[in-house]
Amino acid sequence: MEQGAPAGGSAGAAGAAPAAVAPVVVVEEEEEREGCAGLWELPVERCERRPECSRCGRPQKVCLCPFLPVHPLKVSTCLYIIQHPAEESRVLRTVPLLVACLPPDKCKVLIGRRFSEDRYPELATVCRNPNTLILYPGAEATNLEEIALMPSSPSVMIIIDGTWSQAKDIFYKNSLFRLPKQVQLKTNISSQYVIRTQPTNTCLSTLECAAVALTIMEKNKSIQETILRPLQALCSFQLQHGAQIHHSKEHLLKNGMYDKPMPKNKRKLRRMELLARDLQPHLQGDNH
Repeated sequence: MEQGAPAGGSAGAAGAAPAAVAPVVVVEEEEEREGCAGLWELPVERCERRPECSRCGRPQKVCLCPFLPVHPLKVSTCLYIIQHPAEESRVLRTVPLLVACLPPDKCKVLIGRRFSEDRYPELATVCRNPNTLILYPGAEATNLEEIALMPSSPSVMIIIDGTWSQAKDIFYKNSLFRLPKQVQLKTNISSQYVIRTQPTNTCLSTLECAAVALTIMEKNKSIQETILRPLQALCSFQLQHGAQIHHSKEHLLKNGMYDKPMPKNKRKLRRMELLARDLQPHLQGDNH
């Protein structure tokens, strides 16, 4: 068997001296370091946030307080807004406008994904209260209008703030939210939140849901008009400064305008297929 040479050596004489390694000088790196030397001495510019309004949460230059009620609305219903953490970082949010329209003790915001009885004892007490409702559509949900006709109307409502997938995750993975009576809004109004894409034409923003729900619960139509006013102003301002109107996915599919690639995620793809299937009767009706 032929034996190989020792690692790192050659098949030469055992006493041969190893070859000298010439030093390598990287001229480019030295020149780059010399060229950047002055940059380290430059002062660092701090990125400061624009001053925000303490009431509406908007930058002071585009404050929406002129469109808010002078005084918080007097309502007997208390809202608990369960907000997904991703919503907190969005620039164009509706919950701060809702909070600004109502008294602090009538609109409470809790941020998170999971809500246990140990960590949220107050919320657990609210969920176990027979006068508490949770606004989430579904086969088991009762129309809110029917509940409002009862002699003693419920005094607390829970609303989940997030995308539809985020809201679904929060609703089904928190056992506390299965305790209150589930209700939904039976309305055909289209969302005025036109600077954000909705799944269907009748999907409403959190602020719009709260406005409609409070109008029904309080039996006062002026509540809806008052709460929607700052949302209308927000959308108008954004459209005037370059924003585009966002049609719902339902509208885009129905009119053959959905030009984005279909999602690769199987669940998202399934939702899109179901939405397209549900629209088929409408598409056939429009063709006649």
